[in-house]
Amino acid sequence: MEEINGRLLNWASILEPTTREQAERTAAMPFIHPHLALMPDAHLGKGATVGSVIPTEGAIIPAAVGVDIGCGMMAVRTQFSADDLGGPLDVLHGQIARAVPLSAGRYNKSVRDSAAPRVEELRAMPGVDQADGVAGSWPLQLGSLGSGNHFIEVSLDEADRVWLFLHSGSRGVGNKLASVHIRRAQEWCRAQGIELADRDLAYLPEGTPEFDAYIEALRWAQRFAWLNREEMMDRVVDQLSRFLKTGVERLEQVQCHHNYTEREEHYGREVWLSRKGAISARKGQWGLIPGSMGTASYVVVGKGNVPALMSSPHGAGRNHSRTAARRLFTRADLDQRMTGIAWGRSNAFLDEHPDAYKDIDVVMSDAADLVEVRHTLRQIVNVKGD
Repeated sequence: MEEINGRLLNWASILEPTTREQAERTAAMPFIHPHLALMPDAHLGKGATVGSVIPTEGAIIPAAVGVDIGCGMMAVRTQFSADDLGGPLDVLHGQIARAVPLSAGRYNKSVRDSAAPRVEELRAMPGVDQADGVAGSWPLQLGSLGSGNHFIEVSLDEADRVWLFLHSGSRGVGNKLASVHIRRAQEWCRAQGIELADRDLAYLPEGTPEFDAYIEALRWAQRFAWLNREEMMDRVVDQLSRFLKTGVERLEQVQCHHNYTEREEHYGREVWLSRKGAISARKGQWGLIPGSMGTASYVVVGKGNVPALMSSPHGAGRNHSRTAARRLFTRADLDQRMTGIAWGRSNAFLDEHPDAYKDIDVVMSDAADLVEVRHTLRQIVNVKGD
């Protein structure tokens, strides 16, 4: 761990100067307490750094949570082993891709029976009026993946046991809710004459109607993201059952957010803790840290590191922008890196090339004081939206 200054602690051995400067700007905000913790996968984000843990008193920075509210991971260990996967994995890839809508803007044509009780739960929550106002189609979004670094994978662990693993968030409705409140924070700060080092550090102070409305939308979107992952996992489990002609037993199950805010106690004080690209890693708490296409992912248990605000990285963290990745990497190289994995085989995934991300082994080494690795996963099926 590196103490950059009294308000910023850093666990990343790979830290670009622009990322460091951005984190320093966020840590300098007057309501940060006790300090900002920078995770091993830290990289440049919008406003606040991706891979940062931001405790605030009396205010929240909506852009420090981000536009994919509640984004996170879910994993299930099944009773199957590699030897049970007799059929061609491209067939399983196709089944999953047909069962879950992929890519930005692609949703279900109707609310499925499995999704209906989850939709009803969300309809009964405070915040649904805001969701209806920005995206009336949100019930059709439940059970859809999205694009970018979101994925569904079938993986094998160190004992060749079969896991199902997925990554997604609150989809279009979460993005629109976040965008509304980021803009409101900017308008509030501007109306108060508050000068900011970065307009995306605009905040909402506790006790204002704007703050209350954001918290309501935030909690609704976080729950939507959680249920979205549950709905997708149910469908993936069903497809694996069909593929193997045997029911799936869920022997282990882990789920965690990595873009969210919760009320937590740290250093003896209640704070709003925003994890933007970080997971909670309290002592004994299970979590998930994916690598990238073609690299390992990890099932971990938290160590409850107090200076790290009981948090850990959420993945490998980008090393190159999407535009740069498309310039740097070739389809032939990506094909080689994905040898032995059933995947989408599309140029659309060049910006997800493993080398567009930090070395996950370095990230996990940096996180040795934050989490303990319980399982190491390697994917054999990778489903993504373009």
